Amino acid sequence: MSYDPAYYEAHAPRPRPRTSAWPFLLAAFLLVVPLIFLAYWFWPGQRPLNDPTASPREITPRGELGADEQGTVQLFKRVSPSVVHVTSQNTEESTEGTGTGFVWDDQGRIITNYHVIRNADQAVAILPDHSSWRAQLVGASPDNDLAVLYIGAPKSRLHPIEVGTSHDLQVGQNAFAIGNPYGLDQSLTKGIVSATNREITSVTRLPIKNVIQTDAAVNPGNSGGPLLDSDGRLIGVTTAIYSPSGANSGIGFAIPVDTVNRVVPELIRDGKIIRPALGVVPADDQLAQRYGVQDGALIYKVAADSPASRAGLRATGVTRDGNVQVGDVILAIDGEPIHSGRDVYSAFALRKVGDTVTLTILRDNQRMEVKATLAGVG
Repeated sequence: MSYDPAYYEAHAPRPRPRTSAWPFLLAAFLLVVPLIFLAYWFWPGQRPLNDPTASPREITPRGELGADEQGTVQLFKRVSPSVVHVTSQNTEESTEGTGTGFVWDDQGRIITNYHVIRNADQAVAILPDHSSWRAQLVGASPDNDLAVLYIGAPKSRLHPIEVGTSHDLQVGQNAFAIGNPYGLDQSLTKGIVSATNREITSVTRLPIKNVIQTDAAVNPGNSGGPLLDSDGRLIGVTTAIYSPSGANSGIGFAIPVDTVNRVVPELIRDGKIIRPALGVVPADDQLAQRYGVQDGALIYKVAADSPASRAGLRATGVTRDGNVQVGDVILAIDGEPIHSGRDVYSAFALRKVGDTVTLTILRDNQRMEVKATLAGVG
């Protein structure tokens, strides 16, 4: 094939005409720069910090409070005048305590926890009208963590709380606590009755029975304040919180009002509680187990001229030949099983002086029953 210059001239590739990039760059600049400006202006944190045209926001009207809210508001307004702030002081130790109390009657009697005024040599009750009154101790029951104080306020300043019942409480019903947590006056918290028939330990290490458990916030300073039902009636006295740190952890306790209503009149009359007693000292669990007692309350001592001695109960002792004679073991009281010495104290908590009880005991591996009439111990 011969070289044909004319053919190659006709079919040779032609260079494309050169196009300027400036129009495209200009268009991109005009499009992107406004976007960057707008983004800078409206991006959070990039707007001007001050606006000379600023004015209050328009208020959105709200309707009436719901029935539940109105009930809570009215409950607080009705009951809060009955709640007082209690402070105590021990001048020798230079210590101060704070807690809550409430007006029991128009004679100036105030109810609080015993541990609020424990070891105090003076106490002050501050009424909701901010008047302060020296509080005198009328009587106390450390076993129930309850105390009655007296202030000389006139009746016009005193608003006794309404008293309800606790034996018929149901888990799930509303519960309200008013108190002074951390010294903050007149705080209201709301929750439910989480459980009933709980048992906690008093400052004397004896059990308090039928205690109410609630999730209404109970913090330091609430002690001695009222726990209320939805009618604003007293159903318990807040007394303790279950928390390693002492702060509310969702579990609070209250002494049931049925116990309060039984204990307080006696404190007002006598200044102390006359406890029903059998006149025995149970051995501690370790000692009982050492003597082979795995269940029940081993009687370690029997008081002279006591219901126990008159019933012929035997204490643990040493025979003439130096051997240990194991005493009677209480297995039940009125049919209620007894598993330790602690249960003996619990069994008498709701009984009265003069009550006769039937004791099921184990003596020399023989079960038997004896009766004893409880005597009073101050």
